Amino acid sequence: MNKYIVIILMMILCVLPSFSHEQAMRTVSYPGGKCYMYRIMLKDKYGTPFSLERPQKYLSERSIERRERQNIAIDSTDLPISPIYISEIEDRGIKIVSHSKWNNSLLVRSQNKNLLEGLSKLTFVKRIIKAWTSPDSVTINYKADHVRDEFNPWDSISGHKYGAAEEQIRMLNGIQLHEAGYKGRGMSIAVLDGGFMNANTIPCIKDINILGTRDFVYPKSEKFYGEQEHGTAVLSIMGARHPYIYIGTAPAASFWLLRCEDFQSESTAEEDYWAEAVEFADSVGVDVINSSLGYQNFDDESSSHTYEELNGITALISRTASMVAGKGMVLINSAGNDGMGTWKKINFPADAKDIITVGAVSPNGINAPFSSIGPTQDGRVKPDVMALGSPAQVISGRGTIISDMGTSFSAPIVAGLVACLWQALRDKTALQIIDIVRKSGNNYKTPNNIFGYGIPDFWKAYNYGINLNN
Repeated sequence: MNKYIVIILMMILCVLPSFSHEQAMRTVSYPGGKCYMYRIMLKDKYGTPFSLERPQKYLSERSIERRERQNIAIDSTDLPISPIYISEIEDRGIKIVSHSKWNNSLLVRSQNKNLLEGLSKLTFVKRIIKAWTSPDSVTINYKADHVRDEFNPWDSISGHKYGAAEEQIRMLNGIQLHEAGYKGRGMSIAVLDGGFMNANTIPCIKDINILGTRDFVYPKSEKFYGEQEHGTAVLSIMGARHPYIYIGTAPAASFWLLRCEDFQSESTAEEDYWAEAVEFADSVGVDVINSSLGYQNFDDESSSHTYEELNGITALISRTASMVAGKGMVLINSAGNDGMGTWKKINFPADAKDIITVGAVSPNGINAPFSSIGPTQDGRVKPDVMALGSPAQVISGRGTIISDMGTSFSAPIVAGLVACLWQALRDKTALQIIDIVRKSGNNYKTPNNIFGYGIPDFWKAYNYGINLNN
């Protein structure tokens, strides 16, 4: 049988256990009728009551401390958007859906397209971009609330403290980092995803230290923990702590759960949601961000991204991602799963500068054929590093351990260990941590655009880091 057919069949079989006959779907007309969203790019921040001298008004103490530790200055991009401009837009009967102070932009919504397009005439508006048009119908998912109260007897792996997660952590030499006492304690990780189904009720996940949740999708979910299970699986890879069953890569870390993916449609508006989520993570003092999300092709094909845009600065989501390290955080993003498709390349924001883009390998250390490849349009090596994702072991939204495929799961394996590494090397900057992780890769001397810098060795990274002078 053709090897690619075998791989596809494996992917299908791995996904099947995460679905249930208890789930049902129903298509309904779009609530409220036809409407539109536009991204409004503003010229300046005139009239903002905030100042660079008093960042406590818009950044938490933890966020300010993180910047001071890395000698990062607060600048104009940190200032909130001018409330004068916000009021003038709202006074026209237009709803503001999201803000991005780093990009000085607003995402606005109305049923009146002409009203939205008329905003281009305002003196403080640089330009407007159509971001979303409501579909004729949407699919409503009905999910059962039932989860397993305990694991199956066969889920326990005798003699293996890390249980089902051992192989994916051992591949990156993360167990030695844990044994040295670095399990992510004191570190804060933001998980950007589309849903965290039952993460508040699954026994081995609900005990994770969750600092808070936020929903940036419009409209916000009526039931935050009733959406997709993708984020639950991602969270489990990092935070689960159930000895001999499943231990994650950062079991002592704290987490923010941030929903910014709208599974009902694909549009550039999701880039605005993502940007606002990242800025929120910055404001509350997050150290590490895991984003197992990527965009390229949208429902409105005219807004889909092109190869020429893979430069880390053109797409709003990538431009925002390229700013993350400059704010003192490390962003880990999945490379994408288009390696066997027509696109093949990394998605957005995996093309961003100064982030760690993660591809997927199989247990033998060979790149998974579905894992998206580089380089970026401006010639940078991508992905940066690789981790197990073909398959990875995760905990599903039903509370069961399953094998699942994708760079979505290789990314959090790396993200959790980055948090542990940074706990150990607290004097290092975000840019230094990124560089150290790359240099620990087994392909660092001969990087390429399929394997990147290779599979990182986090114990090697630790030893390199403690001998590195600032």
